[in-house]
Amino acid sequence: MRTRIVGLAVLAAVLAIGLFGVPLAAGVLKYAKSDERTKLLRVADAAAAAVTADVLRGNMPTDLRDPKDGTQLAVYVDRGLLILGAGPQGGDVPVHKALHGEINTADVNEDLVVAVPVTHDSDVIGAVRAASPLRTVYRMVGLVWLAMLGLGGLAIGTVWLVARRQARRLAEPLEKLSEAARRLGQGDFSVRTAPAAIPEIDSVGSALNSTAGRLDDMLARERSFSADASHQLRTPLTGLRLRLEAALDRPGQDLRQAITDGIAAADRLEQTIEELLALARDTRSSNTTPLDLPALLDEIEAGWHDRLAAQDRELHVAVDPHAPVSLASTAAVRQVLTVLLDNAATHGSGTVSVAVRNAVDALAIDVSDEGSGITAPEPELFTRRSRLAEGHGIGLALARSLAEAEGGRLRLTRPAPPTFTLLVPAQA
Repeated sequence: MRTRIVGLAVLAAVLAIGLFGVPLAAGVLKYAKSDERTKLLRVADAAAAAVTADVLRGNMPTDLRDPKDGTQLAVYVDRGLLILGAGPQGGDVPVHKALHGEINTADVNEDLVVAVPVTHDSDVIGAVRAASPLRTVYRMVGLVWLAMLGLGGLAIGTVWLVARRQARRLAEPLEKLSEAARRLGQGDFSVRTAPAAIPEIDSVGSALNSTAGRLDDMLARERSFSADASHQLRTPLTGLRLRLEAALDRPGQDLRQAITDGIAAADRLEQTIEELLALARDTRSSNTTPLDLPALLDEIEAGWHDRLAAQDRELHVAVDPHAPVSLASTAAVRQVLTVLLDNAATHGSGTVSVAVRNAVDALAIDVSDEGSGITAPEPELFTRRSRLAEGHGIGLALARSLAEAEGGRLRLTRPAPPTFTLLVPAQA
């Protein structure tokens, strides 16, 4: 690209200089010849005036002085007889025309010749021939042409330097775009290009940055989904395992109920995966269906009773009859409560309580247990993979992000005994 830009700029400069310089050079040659003819004509007229009296009397002219610039003068009389000066014997075409009363200029044998008649009254009594070598004119014109060539070369050199600088200015952003595209192709989605102050290149850079941002966001979502899915699937897998182990621990028992419970647990696993995919990719449409709170609480009691019972712990669910209706996503609320209940079952102790209440234009769901309490500060508690996390450091961060996506909040309302409160907007 750089070579092409420089080549095109230099070619354009050469064409422009050629189209302008060739006619100018021809004009310089024409002007030089015209100027030399004018000078010769002036010298010849002066000489003709000086020798008129002598030629009229038939005397040898004595008042003819040769110019010091190399011009040759000659005086001719009737029939081309050379009587004075340097010139061809018998005259030449310009001399014969001058003897017939005509001022004539011509190029003769590498000389520039001007011949003027010598007249008395209306009669032509002779002719004066002035000549100078054409090489003198060509030498002067050659010097002018050399100066023109030097200026043309200087102009082309300047164009070359400017074109190189401009080509570098244009090529560097494109090279950076190429490098950014290569890094993007290698999986570095953090790459960004800086503006180049060239609208077309900035447009390409902006599109590349936008693409890198979308790919980075998509990859982050997929990675987040992988971590969130592995975290959220632990609970239903644990429930399924407990049911199967309980069925194996009772020899002779009808396994049909265990298989039925296992299928139901597998359905919940599939539901969890679908909900996490929808939440991670944000493919849900605007929700107009109220939160199905009774069904969700029944599901919680059925799913968590056995796990807590295996730890000799109880689950207590209390619902305020005046609790408002919310349009929050049932899937999002289910995942948030799953995280809170899993934390209570894993890190807490004693009875786990779920309380649904009215909280002034919001639906509040409190999840608490009888553990010793939480000592980590709230910002660290909800930080993904926090250094202070007792577990994986994923669940609470996921739960808060899901709550905020629904326009709600998730807070630690009491550190001891630990109580988390989920607030979601009530239906207007």
